[in-house]
Amino acid sequence: MRSIWKGAVSFGLVTIPVKLYAATEQRDVAFHQVHREDGGRIRYRRVCQVCGQEVPFADLAKGYELPTGEMVVLTDEDLADLPLTTSHRIEVLQFTPMEQVDPIYFNKTYYLEPDRMGTKPYVLLRDALAGSGQVAVVKVALRSREALATLRVREGVFVLETMLWPDEIRTADFPFLTEKIDVRPQELAMATSLIESMQADFHPDEYKDVYREALLDVIEAKAEGREVVQPAAAEQPAATDLLAALRASVEAAKKSRAEAARPAEKEKKGGKGRSPRRSA
Repeated sequence: MRSIWKGAVSFGLVTIPVKLYAATEQRDVAFHQVHREDGGRIRYRRVCQVCGQEVPFADLAKGYELPTGEMVVLTDEDLADLPLTTSHRIEVLQFTPMEQVDPIYFNKTYYLEPDRMGTKPYVLLRDALAGSGQVAVVKVALRSREALATLRVREGVFVLETMLWPDEIRTADFPFLTEKIDVRPQELAMATSLIESMQADFHPDEYKDVYREALLDVIEAKAEGREVVQPAAAEQPAATDLLAALRASVEAAKKSRAEAARPAEKEKKGGKGRSPRRSA
């Protein structure tokens, strides 16, 4: 990995020099827009809507459109004096229990690596934070924008998760929230039973991106001139009343769990009853 930012964690009077790395990457299949006839790449030109001329990158500026339609043009000099007080500094504001931070606020995740001179204070704060069971709420400026973030420990490394500001979270104002919906006790009991029957520990390695794999198969097949045959989609059961659907779902979940447990049960039984061979 290559670091994308260098700065320091400011913890009281302690300063810990660190490097920042993107902790995640999306494995989407990237496409280009091309000419259908010959596969040539489609390029776009930066053309000014006022004068109709193509604009070189050096002449581009930031513009903010007012409600009246007028455009306010901002230069680098206009932005230079803005109060990004935490520039190249991760300022610890407070420590708080993780469960108090709603995951809806999380935006982007980064790893923090200590610089050579900051290893000891890094490890000290890491161990103290891990032992506290809390996360640090911090403020940081990345890519010319200030953000709140949390600092937590994962596998011995500080993880910085930038957060959205409260006014960036939309209100879930949906009509059904004010409607009176009657849920029968039997339906609630069956839904609870369904949750219990599907309960399991989360192992992310058990899941895979089926769509991406199928898409790559299509691309490979077309590149090799082969025909792509997709499996038939599974039939969806006919719609029934809610209670019957819940009951059928519980039975299906129990059956699936039992089938998954059979190989392990056979292996367990196969190991029983075998006595070690005694030497003569």
